[in-house]
Amino acid sequence: MVEFALRRGDLGGERDFVGRDRALAGTRGHQRLQRSRPAGYEKEVRLSYDVEDAELILRVQGRVDGVLTTAEGVLLEEIKTVQRGPVAEADPLHWAQARLYGHIYAREHSLEGMALRLVYLDLESGQVTEFRESASAAEMAAFFESTVAIYLDWARERLRWCRLRDDTIRALAFPFPEYRPGQRELAVAAYRVLARGGRLFLEAPTGIGKTVSVLYPAVKALGEGKLERIFYLTARTVGRAVAHKAFADLRQAGLRLRTLTLTAKEKVCVQAGQPCDPATCPLARGYYDRRKPAMRDALAREDIARQALEEVAQAHEVCPFELALDVSSWMDAIVCDYNYVFDPRVYLRRHFDDKPGDYAFLVDEAHNLVDRAREMFSAELDTRDIREARRALKDHAPRCAKALARLAAAIRKLSGPAGESPESSDPSDPSTELNLFPAQSRAGGLPARPAAHCTRELPEPLLAPLEEALDEAEAWLAQNQPAEFRETLLELFFRLHAFQRTAGLYDERYVTIVEPGGSTRVRLFCMDPSHLLRQALGRGKSAVFFSATLTPLEYYRSLLGGSPEDPVLQLPSPFPQENLAVLVQDRIRTHFKARVESLPEVADAIRSFVRGRPGNYMAYMPSYQYLAAVQERFCALEPALPVLVQRPGMSEAERDAFLGAFAVEHGRTLVGFAVMGGIFGEGIDLVGERLIGAAIVGVGLPQLCVERDLIRDYFQQQIGTGFDYAYTFPGMNRVLQAAGRVIRSEQDRGEVLLIDARFKEARYRRLFPPWWRTATVRNVTQIEEAVREFWAPRE
Repeated sequence: MVEFALRRGDLGGERDFVGRDRALAGTRGHQRLQRSRPAGYEKEVRLSYDVEDAELILRVQGRVDGVLTTAEGVLLEEIKTVQRGPVAEADPLHWAQARLYGHIYAREHSLEGMALRLVYLDLESGQVTEFRESASAAEMAAFFESTVAIYLDWARERLRWCRLRDDTIRALAFPFPEYRPGQRELAVAAYRVLARGGRLFLEAPTGIGKTVSVLYPAVKALGEGKLERIFYLTARTVGRAVAHKAFADLRQAGLRLRTLTLTAKEKVCVQAGQPCDPATCPLARGYYDRRKPAMRDALAREDIARQALEEVAQAHEVCPFELALDVSSWMDAIVCDYNYVFDPRVYLRRHFDDKPGDYAFLVDEAHNLVDRAREMFSAELDTRDIREARRALKDHAPRCAKALARLAAAIRKLSGPAGESPESSDPSDPSTELNLFPAQSRAGGLPARPAAHCTRELPEPLLAPLEEALDEAEAWLAQNQPAEFRETLLELFFRLHAFQRTAGLYDERYVTIVEPGGSTRVRLFCMDPSHLLRQALGRGKSAVFFSATLTPLEYYRSLLGGSPEDPVLQLPSPFPQENLAVLVQDRIRTHFKARVESLPEVADAIRSFVRGRPGNYMAYMPSYQYLAAVQERFCALEPALPVLVQRPGMSEAERDAFLGAFAVEHGRTLVGFAVMGGIFGEGIDLVGERLIGAAIVGVGLPQLCVERDLIRDYFQQQIGTGFDYAYTFPGMNRVLQAAGRVIRSEQDRGEVLLIDARFKEARYRRLFPPWWRTATVRNVTQIEEAVREFWAPRE
């Protein structure tokens, strides 16, 4: 309450660096001082006071560090620990906290006044600085009332808003005239889990309307008081757009709801990612003086997407990212990336640190979370990064530079002499070292690299030099001194800390990968994120994982932190089966070694596919390299046909231009070449004639690499389906996602052409959706005939 009601001044003070164990060290510092107090000193005294208002009761509670009652009167003490040396003057917010406690204590014990003491303990030097004042009960009561009045003003507004919101929720009907087949069943299953708690795993075809079918019951549960807040979690920007559309449809039906879209800091920062320094950023300077008016302006908008947030921030001259975090506590629903809930480095501590809340986690495109979670719970160190930081600071922080040098040497030592892998013992023993070769050396045509080697053991020799490097970096950073290399060291510190934290999680689900070369990289890789995801889900009450492609459901339920008791729901397509034709060319071999020789056949097959009817088509490839080769061959066959090509690292404007070309019906043929599993392989919504066909080359297998092989070996040992878990299931997910771009509504008609000899194998066929009507086409003539027949006028 003090922080919200009374804070003034610049953004950045709370950004001062504090150490890894700052909270623990602070607690121990408190305890040390409390033990030194005289007899009769009461420590950690719990205080609580209910302020009754006409509309609500506000409970103000907390724990005062110490109270000492003597013949001279009562002394109330607040202890603060610092790391920046002697304190010249007390923080006004600390005095405010002491005065609020003083009022509650004085009221409970019918006191006319007391002494208040602020004590600052410097954790480095042990120096103690004290400030003291005497306060009458009347003075403390007036201060309490004025402070509470500020917070009550916002609390009343929040209560009035919630009443208005809940009235609209009670009157809210499903925002469309009728449910599509399966939508009502979906909404009912979601409501049951959201209202009572638990997890639901849901697969429903693209175009059925999953998002609104999940959001609608979530909103209903919110209005009934069964949920406190909704978190709609996405992996991509396009997923946020789908959520915005669903919220807009609900608002069109009469809903009043406050929604916030959290955008990554680097995307909204006007200082190009520079530190939040009041000396250089005008939006940080005086931020807290302008925060509340900016928040009121933002809250008046209800739908606070990126553009609205930036407009408010610009109007009030405040940091847009910090403003988003501050208003998030007053939101009904937050649309954000997965990492704001699951990533141990950046999850929203202001929402999740105190205790679990009645939160709903709606996980969109949940198939993406498996690999994202592996990234979140993994960590790595690279000697190149350490070397660059050491060079930057060696003249200014020599102790830290030497510690970093020792850490780099310890990392290099893991790779063995001259980059050779240490000898392995029994390879069948999962606790011993595995010798694996990276994809570059197996693919052919690329220079061989030293072998990466892996072990199922934590690299213990790193822990001591890692701790030393962290201690030295922390000691320098805690001084909060400006320096050119500060940001470099700070970034490295967080990377080292993440590695240390991940080492603390290390168990049988992890493996250590050491990659020698020009620099040595050591990685703690999480092969199975299910256990850690399950822990993160405990931050909320309920979760719904949904996607068009969660096949097989048991695979995704197990890896996403579910249990056999968690319900699953798999819905058929609501659209006429005859509207989609799936052609399977199962004679062309497109695995890696056969790609060069199969290029002519692949290009001919795509050409035959798109010649059957003018319109917009997508051709999905397994890699950028293969995409370029097929596209070049295709254009040689059809030089007059317009094509679009996905390129690595496309900007948002380039992505929009690519999709914009599909926004109109040209009356001619347009072919877009894209990569399976990429930005155009899922999440895009090209309804009707915007897309009438998709050719998919290959079975979508992830690139062969050390990590994938380790996942394969781990799950082979665990359940005997290693290749499926590492390659088959993720690969077919990409295929199904790409195919799902074609049919988006009841009126859509279109075709899918699958090109790969492996599509005749049972392991892939069994993953085809049951509503697919497939036809085998084994040459260009059969493709052309099938296309003509599909598009022939219906009687």
